[in-house]
Amino acid sequence: MKNQEETLDPSDWTEVRELAHRMVEDAVRHLDEVRERHVWQPIPEEVRARFRTPLPTGPQPLGDVYEELRENMLPYAMGNIYPRFWGWYMGSGNFTGALGDFLAAIDGSNLGGGSTAAAMIDMQVIDWFKEMMEFPPTASGTLTSGGSMANLLAHTITRNMMAGVDVRAEGIVGIPRPLRFYASDQVHSCHQKALETLGLGARSLRMVASDERQRIDLSALEAAIAEDRAAGVAPVCVIGTAGTTNTGATDDLKALAALCRREGLRFHVDGCIGAFLKIAPENRALVAGIELADSVALDPHKWLHTPFEAGCVLVRDADRHFEAFEMHGEYLQLQTRGMIAGKFLADYGLELSRGFKALKIWMSLKENGAPKLGRLIDQNIAQARHLEGLIAADPRLELVAPVDLNIVCFRYAGGLKDEVALKEVNTEIMLRIQESGFAILSDTTVAGRHCLRVAINNHRTTRQDLSVLLSEVLRTGAGVAHERARSAATVSTVGKKTPIIHERKAEGA
Repeated sequence: MKNQEETLDPSDWTEVRELAHRMVEDAVRHLDEVRERHVWQPIPEEVRARFRTPLPTGPQPLGDVYEELRENMLPYAMGNIYPRFWGWYMGSGNFTGALGDFLAAIDGSNLGGGSTAAAMIDMQVIDWFKEMMEFPPTASGTLTSGGSMANLLAHTITRNMMAGVDVRAEGIVGIPRPLRFYASDQVHSCHQKALETLGLGARSLRMVASDERQRIDLSALEAAIAEDRAAGVAPVCVIGTAGTTNTGATDDLKALAALCRREGLRFHVDGCIGAFLKIAPENRALVAGIELADSVALDPHKWLHTPFEAGCVLVRDADRHFEAFEMHGEYLQLQTRGMIAGKFLADYGLELSRGFKALKIWMSLKENGAPKLGRLIDQNIAQARHLEGLIAADPRLELVAPVDLNIVCFRYAGGLKDEVALKEVNTEIMLRIQESGFAILSDTTVAGRHCLRVAINNHRTTRQDLSVLLSEVLRTGAGVAHERARSAATVSTVGKKTPIIHERKAEGA
């Protein structure tokens, strides 16, 4: 019938129930058998082609849709759930968190606001994070998509507080003097992007030299602040880093807090890598002083192993946080009773519609308790130091940076001295190991030296995994270096025997 009303609910819930059970069984098997697969593998062209088909115009059985995903998506994942995934800095997720995401979608709540249990869970997770960071109960906070958004929100609050005008009313054109934020030259790139987005421009971020352990140089910072003040620029904020992306270095947060108090500046800590060290019993002293910050950015989807995506910003001054983002249209008037009574969560960020990302964090914390998650952080750090010892004991390998946290920067040397050759060989080692599916590691440059980078942020990693990684690096490195030497010898021999032939080819080209 033409006028029959439709729904997205299935006509047969029994059939869907059976398929859902099968999906869960497959998901459990996918995790249980994780070590039986490659970490990562290239996507064949025929699979890529299946994701270029036109917009569907007709129905398809859900079972067929799932089969297509099972065959074409699961085998070609990033691999960060795998025990030997150490590339960049990614969490490895957890099954309870995945169930939380499912239940959050079933609940369907929009966390922009409303008097709901979901909103209560969201606020409780923020309270738990304040407790972890030793922030006062009166502090504020909000969950975000990740660290980039958390840092953006913190810098928005600082801009509005320190501009000298009502930025929300007048805009950035009304700011009387250029504003300046300070961070080490190891700071994450999201801070520049945030300040550009806020209309302050890349030059509003002054990157200060770091010391031999990649921490911000305090003397250089004080000199930069004095120089800017003399030039008519307004210093407003120092960004301390608790765990740099490159090497895991942590700035002296206590000293930065004291400096900010003396200078009248706001103190923000980018703790997306290391903030949760506060719950790690053996290493919590590494972030001493984070509790003194005016704001802190956190990334639960890193060292709390929350499935992507989940970030958070905590703000000491709840009123200033609220003033930076609060806005209500005529269609969203707050009430003291009914559905929209109470705290409106969208008043603390940029998003009105917000997903229920708190549930996967809440469930994992309830299941495991904060102390266990803290011990897993300590475990990763102990593994990094174990790897450091193995590298230091092998003359074919070279440490490129101190191991202060859970990131190990090293390279295959194998007798090579030239930096160009070292970069070529180690880049090829990284790519071959990635393409083999054995492990994922990344690369970086520290103080002008290119190297391999292992970021151990995985609750499934064992010390045995790290030992076999070094064996693979040594094996691959020796092969690459040998191939390179043979290629250089061939080029040299050909160059000596046939210079005239090459010249004639050039003339006839």
